[in-house]
Amino acid sequence: MQTQRLIFNRRRLLFSALGASLTPLFSTDPAAKPGTLIRRKIPATGEEIPALGMGTWITFNVGGSERLRRRRLAVLRRFLELGGGMIDSSPMYGSSQEVIGWCLKRLENKQGLFSATKVWTPYGTSAESQIREAAALWAVDRFDLMQIHNLVDWEAHLQTLRQAKAEGRIRYIGITTSHGGRHSEMERIMAAQSLDFVQFTYNILDREAEARLLPLARERGLGVIINRPFQGGGLFPLVRDKPLPGWVKEFDCSNWAQFFLKFIISHPSVTCAIPATSRVAHMEENMGALRGRLPEPKIRRRMVRFIEDL
Repeated sequence: MQTQRLIFNRRRLLFSALGASLTPLFSTDPAAKPGTLIRRKIPATGEEIPALGMGTWITFNVGGSERLRRRRLAVLRRFLELGGGMIDSSPMYGSSQEVIGWCLKRLENKQGLFSATKVWTPYGTSAESQIREAAALWAVDRFDLMQIHNLVDWEAHLQTLRQAKAEGRIRYIGITTSHGGRHSEMERIMAAQSLDFVQFTYNILDREAEARLLPLARERGLGVIINRPFQGGGLFPLVRDKPLPGWVKEFDCSNWAQFFLKFIISHPSVTCAIPATSRVAHMEENMGALRGRLPEPKIRRRMVRFIEDL
């Protein structure tokens, strides 16, 4: 019921486009040019990916229901049509990996897909079996990114991931956490280990990562994936029935989802944010944040003050 209420709340918060100018904000950033998608470079290689991906926690855990799977198929198809790339999952997410694979098999065009999942087991020797199971479920020969979920038994798993990367079965490796509970441990790992990506929580209210994790990722040359960009849906009730402020025209924002997402991807250390949704309309709203200008630092501070004053 709580998830349903959050979806309903979000639906009430969406507003029509403001018709803002599409003039680039940063002339040195080609991703900000009109008509192009905002993309970010993976520091380890320079490869570019869209700055918005898709999470699958809860939303793709729909079991064997073909009716619900067909709805997720429509969401995934629209995501890729709109230029999406990264799809992030985990064996922790129930049936989500199986559902992703079911959907991918039915998509005619998977161009641009950036496959990202995790190992999640307290036993280091089980990581290899989870990698192989995920590959079978997704029906992919090689994952773009394999991560260690919530740092569980990370030392043992990191050895397994490095071996799989050396064998060409994984392109990038990383570690994850969420809710801010293990930032200190993640910081120590980031400083000491060779990684390609890190994933953690960051949004307009949960900004703890600005103190150390985001600067350290930039210093160490790590890609950054942001989970819980809407605070698990908790940001939308804050702005219920409130119109967007007029000054959002300065960064081409049409709805509250884009307001929250553009705040995140405008941070220079962020590579990709991964909002989750089960609705095509919400996917379209989210992906609109990949176009137009992004807020500059002064506007970002104004965005924070606005939300904190509600």
